[in-house]
Amino acid sequence: MKERGLSFKEAINLAIRQGLGKTSARKPYDTPTFDLGVPKVDLTKALQIAGELDDAEFVRKMHEGR
Repeated sequence: MKERGLSFKEAINLAIRQGLGKTSARKPYDTPTFDLGVPKVDLTKALQIAGELDDAEFVRKMHEGR
């Protein structure tokens, strides 16, 4: 910043512009996906199951005195 006589804001903006300019030359990253099979839980009731698990954990902690 000092060598170029730039303010902090100008230096940040320049760095962002230079970084964005290089991204167009890059090959896009392809995220691999994997088949995890058929779920063993009915996901339509996932929130209900999560709530029941939270309740069971709360009761367990209450019995321990925490």
